[in-house]
Amino acid sequence: MNSNKKYDLEDRLIEFAISVISITENLHNTRAGNHVAGQLVRSGTSPALLYGEAQSAESTNDFIHKLKILLKELRETQVALKIIRRVPLTEQLEFVDSAINECNELISIFMKSVDTAKKNKK
Repeated sequence: MNSNKKYDLEDRLIEFAISVISITENLHNTRAGNHVAGQLVRSGTSPALLYGEAQSAESTNDFIHKLKILLKELRETQVALKIIRRVPLTEQLEFVDSAINECNELISIFMKSVDTAKKNKK
């Protein structure tokens, strides 16, 4: 059962990365659109990759550190999505809104994961 939870979270991060890629591919081809797209594709796809790294952490401290980096990337992605929404840099705002909601949920999950790992370390 625990390995299913890991897979579900990994799969959720992969699906999030896919949605971010889709959003970036549909941003306006402007200086601002291209700039934000570059940032977003990096920050929005890295949490899935970082999660894979965290699963192979060498220690609890290493695991916590990798999750904190993952959280930084999610927060950067959240801000980029908000910028896209507010400008707006795409006509597909429903996809941006959905990604913002998923990003918020992922941030909550990983904040709790960091807290739990810290408590279990003690």
